[in-house]
Amino acid sequence: MTTINRFINWNNKQGMQYSLILLWMLAMISLPIMKWSFGQDIIPIAVTLALIVQFGAVFFIMVTHLSWGRTSIIFLLVAVSTWGMEYLGSTTGFPFGDYNYTDVLQPQIGHVPLLIPLAWFMMLPPAWVIAQLITGRKRIIAYILVSALAITAWDLFLDPQMVDWGFWIWKDSSGGYFGIPWSNYAGWLLTGTVVTVLVRPYRFELPEAPLLTVYSIVWFLQSIGLAIFWNQPAPALVGSLSMGILLLLGMWNYRKAILND
Repeated sequence: MTTINRFINWNNKQGMQYSLILLWMLAMISLPIMKWSFGQDIIPIAVTLALIVQFGAVFFIMVTHLSWGRTSIIFLLVAVSTWGMEYLGSTTGFPFGDYNYTDVLQPQIGHVPLLIPLAWFMMLPPAWVIAQLITGRKRIIAYILVSALAITAWDLFLDPQMVDWGFWIWKDSSGGYFGIPWSNYAGWLLTGTVVTVLVRPYRFELPEAPLLTVYSIVWFLQSIGLAIFWNQPAPALVGSLSMGILLLLGMWNYRKAILND
């Protein structure tokens, strides 16, 4: 057994998972406070810190349930494939539409911030758990489709907010979904599908309780944050309903499974 594995086994795995989740929640809650205290320029730094903590929490959850090796392979598959899709999208317009990243988020490779693949990874396992709870792991096509829907529902919050913060720019912001072209969401569905097919998470059972908690917290904080603190009530409502329906279905099945045990 390696030193790292001894360390993890010596500590309370579940306690560490939820401690990281709590730390991430505090980082998210601090965002409007940081803006009020230090101004708009602090937002990229605060977002970067919150994103890294959420990434770390999800990575650790996966490690404690699977292994360092398997989690690292999953991360590499997600990171390389999503960076590739983002690079393709920002240079050719396919599959998301005509957009480009600004210089606000650093560092970047190929004009794609390195935080972007981390963001995909921190939300894909929670999306996969939603699919696992709704469809089960044997209905593979349904699992893949629900995974794509669960990750895309998050972007109904994310894109309007990130554009407002100047993290990326759409060439045509005149229509679509609050200035975001509908092609973006087709691109998210495609990317979510492609990555899920590559990783094939339906081969192994994912830890439901902590990843469902992450998806729930994202839904709650984004709903409240956009509606109250970031002055985007319409995307808050649509995102809340979209993520909320999937979350409700997942939680319903999770509760049924617990009662049946």
